[in-house]
Amino acid sequence: MPDQPKYKRKKAQSVDLETLGLEMGNKPPQALDVEEAVLGAMLIEPSSVDMALEELTASSFYDPKHRMIFEAMSELVTSHVSVDIVTVSAKLRENGNLEVVGGPVALADLSEKVGAAAHLEYYVKILKQKTIQRDLITAAGEILRDAYDDSVKVDYLIDTAQSKVYDAIQSNLRKDVQDVGSVINDAMKLIEKNQKSSGMSGVPSGFPSLDRVTRGWQPSDLIILAARPSVGKTAFALNLARNAAVDRNMPVAVFSLEMSALQLVMRLMTTESGFSADKLKGGSPIQPYEWPELEQRIAALSKAPLYIDDTPSLPLMEFRTKVKRLVKSKGVRLVIVDYLQLMQGPAELRGLREQEVAAISRTLKATAKELNIPIIALSQLSRNAVQRTGGTGKPQLSDLRESGSIEQDADMVIFIHRPDYLGLGESPDGKEATQIIIAKHRNGEVCDIEMRFKAEQVKFIEPGESLTAQAESMGTESAMNSEFDQNTEF
Repeated sequence: MPDQPKYKRKKAQSVDLETLGLEMGNKPPQALDVEEAVLGAMLIEPSSVDMALEELTASSFYDPKHRMIFEAMSELVTSHVSVDIVTVSAKLRENGNLEVVGGPVALADLSEKVGAAAHLEYYVKILKQKTIQRDLITAAGEILRDAYDDSVKVDYLIDTAQSKVYDAIQSNLRKDVQDVGSVINDAMKLIEKNQKSSGMSGVPSGFPSLDRVTRGWQPSDLIILAARPSVGKTAFALNLARNAAVDRNMPVAVFSLEMSALQLVMRLMTTESGFSADKLKGGSPIQPYEWPELEQRIAALSKAPLYIDDTPSLPLMEFRTKVKRLVKSKGVRLVIVDYLQLMQGPAELRGLREQEVAAISRTLKATAKELNIPIIALSQLSRNAVQRTGGTGKPQLSDLRESGSIEQDADMVIFIHRPDYLGLGESPDGKEATQIIIAKHRNGEVCDIEMRFKAEQVKFIEPGESLTAQAESMGTESAMNSEFDQNTEF
């Protein structure tokens, strides 16, 4: 969205194809004889009306007179009135366009140009091709005009240029109706593929209990990860990014609007190395023999396809442009935004906070769908969950901060709930008790998943994993004691 009101006024001006054609010494793409053949067939052949209306729109006709006739036919069909010379003449007269198109005589002339009515499908294809050509010329003209305007931000120019070219093509490509049998065949192929990959159809989270419910983060989904401040949203999101990038070598992009890239990497190194955050920050010294161990443990992380952008107050259009570039050039499979409320919405909605956040969530969902990748957006919660009395303090969908559209746009809403952090409970093993609450799941079940948070390593683990680690630790300690006893002389 533009930041300059001046540009908003310019955008309303459309490019005139005739003028642009004269400037370039060319006529706009058109096929007037084909337009006449299609309209003539529609006037005398009822089956032609349905086929043409399914494939064409008024903009498919270059001649303004032909466009008026087609619009009159469309209005008749909408009103359940048959299309013929008499009814079309009456509708054009009602709209005040009969004399403009040349009167009933012009319609009679069209009805005689149906020598190729049997080839209507071919003619429709020609008109659609000409329409795409004209739309691309219009888009190119608007891009050229905007490119000469110094008041237009380059990031906005790039995004709108991509969108205009994409829209010019897609708006003229209609998807055919599919019979259920063909769709079932596609579904069976997908089921077979899922069976070979253990049912994992998306980007794995790295947490088996979560993956059993989600089957991985699904393409085109918008996942909202919400919690109160300091509960662990960023830590959990980084765990998800690390698990996909390091363990599965899947390219992941993280847009951090709150923390710098250096801070995020320090957290990732803490998680990956197993060293305490205090040690990496210099609170306690790293011993000389620990340096090689540290370098060895973070070697995989340093080679992982993980990309970080820490632009503060990232504008929506810049975000879209960067994500498109990362998907195309780096093959990014998962995008994480930390966090949604810090993004910069459309300029015209500044000061209208709820509408601005709604625009941001809609854009995130549209971007996920357009690029066919999952986007995980972190979000703040209101204080309602903390202030709610008589309960467990569990967050609810109504606690999503500043806009109900976040819940509406999201395919999945996940809350991080730590009762011990809120003073509502304690963890018996010293690890922070955590619940991953799937409160909305458009394509699956909702449930609560128990986890533990190891604050010293900024890492979430499943309860079974903590018991295994504890057993391994006890086994290592026992072996070390045994070795010490064997080597000790009295």
